[in-house]
Amino acid sequence: MAVNQIAQTTRNIRDVRSPDRAVPAREPTLIASVQRALRLLEAVGGHQQGATAKQLARAAGLPLGTTYHLLRTLTHEGYLRRAEGRFLYGASVDGIGRADHRQSERADLRSRMVQLGEELEAAVYFAVYEDGEIRVVDIAAGSNRPAVAEWADFRSTAHAHAVGQCLLSQLGEEARRDHLSRHPPVELTPSTVTDRSVLLRRLAATEPTRPVLERQQYALGTVCAAVPITVGSAVATMALSLPIDRAEQLPDKAERLRSLVGAMSPSFVH
Repeated sequence: MAVNQIAQTTRNIRDVRSPDRAVPAREPTLIASVQRALRLLEAVGGHQQGATAKQLARAAGLPLGTTYHLLRTLTHEGYLRRAEGRFLYGASVDGIGRADHRQSERADLRSRMVQLGEELEAAVYFAVYEDGEIRVVDIAAGSNRPAVAEWADFRSTAHAHAVGQCLLSQLGEEARRDHLSRHPPVELTPSTVTDRSVLLRRLAATEPTRPVLERQQYALGTVCAAVPITVGSAVATMALSLPIDRAEQLPDKAERLRSLVGAMSPSFVH
């Protein structure tokens, strides 16, 4: 990560407060030692080749003795590293920068999902399969396109909803069997398929690039579609739901979703 990006991240954490500014009485008490440490981290950002303790003390306006104590602590915690008498950013600061980047990516994902939902006039869902479980990352819905109420845990009902069926279809046979053994299929509606052998055959026959359609298997009054997102080893899906009175639109909406997601990938998975 570029030095100026790390310095900006540190300033964000510090909330651009200065101990020289008057603090309103109603604000919480500020911890001076934390402020001083953050000022040192900012000062490091002004020296691309690293800086000595004396340089940092001058830049941060701190006594040299205080600076040494803070530098030792920050180095011990991994926020700084010392090389040839100079201090540079350490791995822990890189981690803060990556977290800041992930937040930006999450905001971008949310924006894209809102765009999809508005164009498709449907609630939109993004989910992944991680560590043997389904995780719904985000849902973009509105008053005119409400999301499906999670009345039965999404993680344990993958056999019934389009999101789960799409994710399971991207797994290998052994992983599918393992998931269904841990989360045995149960009947949620009269349309739910609970026979494991039938489910496994359907999942194996699912074409890897085609949308998965589901009609009232998870919830009465709702139809859903999910499209696979295949980027590297990631197992992910983007899905939509419609009320039953718009069920005839499902195939066309699913194809449109597939087209739109294909144009946006691989930005959905990082």
